[in-house]
Amino acid sequence: MGALLSCLQRVDNPSLPLTFPSRQKSNFNNNNKGYISNFKIVPRFFKGIVNTLYDFGWSTLKSTLIEDDRTAIHSGDDGVEFRSPVLVTNTFLLDSLKQIKTNLNVTINDVITGIVIYGTRLYMEEVNKETCNGKCSALVLFNTRVLGGSYKSVSDMIRPNSDMPWGNHFTFLPISLPKLTNNKSNNPLYFVQKAHRIIDRKRNSASVWLTSKLLDLLRKLRGPEATARFIHGTLKNTSMALTNMIGPVEEMALANHPVKGLYFVVTGAPQSCSVTIVSYVDKLRIAIVVEKDFIDPNKLKSCIENAYESIFKAAINSSKVEK
Repeated sequence: MGALLSCLQRVDNPSLPLTFPSRQKSNFNNNNKGYISNFKIVPRFFKGIVNTLYDFGWSTLKSTLIEDDRTAIHSGDDGVEFRSPVLVTNTFLLDSLKQIKTNLNVTINDVITGIVIYGTRLYMEEVNKETCNGKCSALVLFNTRVLGGSYKSVSDMIRPNSDMPWGNHFTFLPISLPKLTNNKSNNPLYFVQKAHRIIDRKRNSASVWLTSKLLDLLRKLRGPEATARFIHGTLKNTSMALTNMIGPVEEMALANHPVKGLYFVVTGAPQSCSVTIVSYVDKLRIAIVVEKDFIDPNKLKSCIENAYESIFKAAINSSKVEK
């Protein structure tokens, strides 16, 4: 992303750098809240240890021994990465997603994760009801390079002793997809709320950090090929990959030609489905890459759109009921 953005300029003022949405958390400096939080430090610390041991242990098992069930989104075949992929994209207005976020008191990540998971389960139910609630997990990929700041230019990344050097630095964490039951299918907000609880719990876990250190240790001790085999096994044992990137809030131009939109995809992975998300100006774009002749991309796209509409309507109605 840093290399790409180094080639682009702002349309409104090329001399100014591109800016990105703030990722700062809300400030809770209220005295009462701070006083109450002191009583939560110790139990939260021990809970974090338990979460870390569970998450890291399960993540390691998913990478080596435990594979997802064969379902409508997970063929489980060997050599999926060598088959031709099919791509479709969805575009959502950020203002609508922010409205859901505000009404449910969650984050944009919670909203979009809930939409994708709910849409995926709806697709699985339409295609094959027998396996629609099979054990499925999504491998969430995290970029460990960009921590608390915007993307760096190429010149900054190749500088000696750079705090964000050139190269891919990432980690991952598998999360179980909530199942679709009659009660839950009638309450689409459940999937957003469930995503919120999962992500909130993961924040109190060092599993992602430990996985990153494990990959680094594997690379140093056994070399890049062994590390690649470990990552390949993790991808193969999970049903789908899910990752997102933050895009600029201003319109960009390439050689003075305005960029209408952009998206990114990951290909060559041993998975039947991967979902990538990027924001740009006032829109959020989802790109879905699926295994050809196994997953119907247009039906999956339609199910995700239906999931969005159901969640949006439910969030608006819940706000009206509360008022």
